[in-house]
Amino acid sequence: MIKKLYAKHKELVDYLFWGVVAFLLYMVIYWIFTSGMGMREVTATFFDNVIVIIFTFITNKLFVFRSKAGSFKGLVREFVSFVAARIFTFILNELIVWIGCDILGFNTQSYHLPFINDGMIVQLIAQAVVIITNYVLSKLLVFRHKKAPQAPVTENEQEQETV
Repeated sequence: MIKKLYAKHKELVDYLFWGVVAFLLYMVIYWIFTSGMGMREVTATFFDNVIVIIFTFITNKLFVFRSKAGSFKGLVREFVSFVAARIFTFILNELIVWIGCDILGFNTQSYHLPFINDGMIVQLIAQAVVIITNYVLSKLLVFRHKKAPQAPVTENEQEQETV
């Protein structure tokens, strides 16, 4: 039953798994930049995004959407579309961080808890919005070409799945 459920929603489950990995990478890098290196939140968010965009293109292409671009031109189109979509969500992220930290005053100086600060709480909110937007853009715009057809499931394989 779990295999059937996973097979039915494989792309979404894979996206969520790699999204969690990217999110953790994003938050660790953000913490290093802000708490460890003393960068301002908006600057840290910029450099953090560059690193995570490259990571997520690779994981989305290979492990989530299993895209077969077909040519170098197709690969370049995917990468440019991916980066354009990520630039859009980067601007959205920066806007949320700017409003939360600079306008509303949720910044890293308010609390002195290890590993958690107000800027990170703003980042949690921003990342929830960004993750959903990124999936929709990747699914509808970036990796939208047809995948190679899968082999049909035989009766024997169907019987094994129900056991």
